[in-house]
Amino acid sequence: MKIGNREFKGRTYIMGILNVTPDSFSDGGRYNSIDRALKRVEEMIDEGADIIDIGGESTRPGYTQISAAEETERVVPVIERISAEFDIPISADTYKSAVAEEAAKAGANMLNDIWGFKQDSKMADIAVKYGLPVCLMHNRREPVYTDLIKEVIEDMEQSIGIGLKAGMKKENIVIDPGIGFGKTYEQNLEIINRLEEFNTLGCPLLLGTSRKSVIGLTLDLPPEERTEGTIATSVMAVLKGAGFVRVHDVRANKRAVLMTEKIIGIY
Repeated sequence: MKIGNREFKGRTYIMGILNVTPDSFSDGGRYNSIDRALKRVEEMIDEGADIIDIGGESTRPGYTQISAAEETERVVPVIERISAEFDIPISADTYKSAVAEEAAKAGANMLNDIWGFKQDSKMADIAVKYGLPVCLMHNRREPVYTDLIKEVIEDMEQSIGIGLKAGMKKENIVIDPGIGFGKTYEQNLEIINRLEEFNTLGCPLLLGTSRKSVIGLTLDLPPEERTEGTIATSVMAVLKGAGFVRVHDVRANKRAVLMTEKIIGIY
């Protein structure tokens, strides 16, 4: 698929996380000024990031929802500056169509919707209007399943269907099984272990586990000490055929991905 002016195919790419929020679970407040955000983008590009994913509202467990206006105020100036100063695709991490539209106008090349088009019905229309690829994440209000993988795939098929009905091309859709969203600890582990089953959906797959509670609970570590656990999941992503991993620690995960790809003959 093409994101911005770059082609993505045949290997696992690194999406670097930039939270311009005061309250994200791992790095809240660290990059909520334009200068610090730009410095972090420069670092992530040097470390090997292929895409920068910018979020203006924390989605940690128990997060406080903010207005579209406040979220727009946080992300648009940063997107504008990154677009002007760096040659790298920009993803806007939002589930609100009003924010998505302003992000697109500011220079975002991709949308990343944690509700998979199911929270705001206009998100798909914005993606079509601006010709943007979208990452559709799986989410549920409650982690209640009879057959976990089957039901998550069915939910994702619904999200893809919303996009196609709005006029999106399937080759512009990335899917994310939503580690840490609407799932128990055990369910998160099962999804990572069975990640290859999501390839049946026919869309590139993104795995986002970076510093999340599934790692913290496994290793009994706080967010800032979960790099090695994240690396393990990135290696799994490569082995399972994922096209993208979304991470905070770009350099470490990039090296692990490249090494794994070399071993299995991709890179």
